[in-house]
Amino acid sequence: MLKGISPLLSPQLLEVMARMGHGDELVLADAHFPGESIGKRVVRADGLRIADLLEAIMPLFELDSYVPHSLIMMEPVPGDELDPSVEGSYLVKIRKEAPAVSPVKRIDRFAFYERASKAFAVVMTGETSKYGNIILIKGVTPVM
Repeated sequence: MLKGISPLLSPQLLEVMARMGHGDELVLADAHFPGESIGKRVVRADGLRIADLLEAIMPLFELDSYVPHSLIMMEPVPGDELDPSVEGSYLVKIRKEAPAVSPVKRIDRFAFYERASKAFAVVMTGETSKYGNIILIKGVTPVM
């Protein structure tokens, strides 16, 4: 373990985040997401909820401020209902580190899959909330 780094962040996930560049995308996928079929680089975070993982990731991860939406989620298919508390729980964790983050952009299920297939990495979590997947777009880390 490292001092000041959440134990929820595996060495593999830390490496992936460190290798990402400006504009690269990180998918935090729910337990039902076809990550192994879609992702070119898959990191396992089994058993972890996405909101908890976001709380661990966000102190280390700069969101892209040069795009209209640095957060992307899947919109529900016709006939399904969206639970707004899922997005809300994510935004609470995200806004602790990025209070001015733009609103979440929702995209069609298959557009989300297509985007995820081009992402830098897919993190497979234990999230069970329906439509719990989220894409984070990495920004430029400020100079300290």
